[in-house]
This record gives sequence, structure tokens and C-alpha cells, in this order.
Amino acid sequence: MKYRLAHICLLLFVSINSFSQSKLDTFLKPSDTLNTSRRNTVIITEVALGALTLAGLDQLWYKDFPRSNFHTINDSDEWLQMDKLGHAFSAYQLGKVGADVLKWSGVNKKDQLIYGATLGFTFLTAVEVLDGYSAEWGFSWSDMAANAAGTGLYIGQELLWKEQRILLKYSFHQTKYASLRPDKLGDGFMEEFLKDYNGQTYWLSANVNSFVKSSTLPGWLNVAFGYGADGMLTGKSENVNNLFISQNRQRQYYLSLDVDLSKIKTKSRLLRSLFDVFNTIKVPFPTMQFNDKGTVKFHYIYF
Repeated sequence: MKYRLAHICLLLFVSINSFSQSKLDTFLKPSDTLNTSRRNTVIITEVALGALTLAGLDQLWYKDFPRSNFHTINDSDEWLQMDKLGHAFSAYQLGKVGADVLKWSGVNKKDQLIYGATLGFTFLTAVEVLDGYSAEWGFSWSDMAANAAGTGLYIGQELLWKEQRILLKYSFHQTKYASLRPDKLGDGFMEEFLKDYNGQTYWLSANVNSFVKSSTLPGWLNVAFGYGADGMLTGKSENVNNLFISQNRQRQYYLSLDVDLSKIKTKSRLLRSLFDVFNTIKVPFPTMQFNDKGTVKFHYIYF
């Protein structure tokens, strides 16, 4: 009797799970034609989230620093340009999300690129304006150029190939520098993940089969070219707390393999959605590292 009851419960659970999975897959499936309900939901959600985020930044972040009249700064030579790559990465990824959700709503390709792929550039421009009214920072034209580059990378590939053959990805490892300047480089993994430029690497990850059409290579195989920097405690080599800190600042370049998760075949739209989320992160692989001082180093696994 207990066996039968357990068996019935198992069958019921599997049936409910399969039904839920089916409903979820149907929900995640992009609409073939314009779905005004989905489109309106996307627009309202994006506007609300954007407004709440900007308001939160204004009240929780910028309020701790003195305000000023709107002004610009030239910070193009700081952090060995790692912060600029962060801007490009954010603009690219937000633009991809913006285009994807409009595709899900059944919006035509042209409008996906005009109103969706520019989401990152629009949002980051608003953040840059807030910077312009902060005495601590300022409106940076080089930041704007980086935002435009990230947006252009996405839109350019869609216009040229109608797909993203070259992905802009991110990886991170903790370094010794954050503990030396936790106020600037972060205190704890999550802060360091966002602030410690020494541990960040940005990658251009190119899908091999999209270019060479080889039947012998797996469709998900990518070759990745990375850029990072090391030895930075400040934006430039300068005094910190009136003490000169010797910084062995160096640019680093990487060559590695990667996985394009969007090329892994699956019938589950839930898995496809999860793959899209995790496809922003470079998969750890053996990596060759070169720096601007002529040193070559091999990593068995590089994060």
C-alpha cells in the first residue's frame, strides 16, 4: 500500500512538474508576432526599474559626496582603461537584454535594435549625468565613448551577421590589492568583484564555427582574447594618504578557449534562458598570459 501511494505521489509530482515546465517553456518562447501585452509589460518594467535604480543611486550613493555644478572630467588615462572596458561590457550586456526581451515580445528586428539594443547606452548616459553633478567625479566623454563602443559591438554584429559571433565576457579572481585599499577596491568578495580592477579580465570571445564552418569542431567552441591589468592601487601612479606607494602597474593580455553556451543545443527554453545569463561569464580554461613588460606566463586554469 505504501509503495502504491509513493508511486502515485511520484507520478503526480512528475506530471505537475512536466506541466509546469511546459507552461514555463511556452511563456519563455518568443512571440512570432507582436504581442502588445508583453511589449507593454517590458516597457513599463524597464522604465520602472531604470527610474528606481537612478533614484536609489542618487539617494544612497551620490548623497554621501558633495554636489557641484555640472562639469566634465578627462579620466581616459586612469586604471589602465579597465574602467572603460567595464562601461563597454555593461552597455553591451544591457543592450543584449533589451533586444532579447523585445524579441520575446514579437517586436520587429529594426525596433529591437533601435529601442532595445540601446538600453545600456541610455541608462549609462543617465548615470553619467549624475556623475556630472558630483564633485567627486564628473561627466566623462571617454566613458560615453566606451558606452557607445559596447552598444556598437552588439548592433554592428546584428547588422553584419544577424547574430553575435563575438561575445564580450567577464571573469574575475581575487587579488592582494583590495586589502591595501578597501575603500577604493572593495572589502569582501562581492565588492571586489565590482571594484578591484586588478582581478577583472574582459574578453572578446569569438565562435570558431561561425567563421570557419568546421564539421569536426564542436559548435560551442570559442577562442577568447582577454585584457586585464595588475599592480594598481590608484587610478594613476600617485600619492595615497601622503605616502608614495610603488606600483608595478602593467597591462596584461590573454589567449584562451571558451564556451558559447548559446550554441549548446537544448529543447528547454528554461535552460536556454539560463545559458544566456551565464554566457556573460568567461568559462575557465588553460590560458596564455602576456604583459607589456615582455613576460609570458601559462595558467593551467585562469579565472
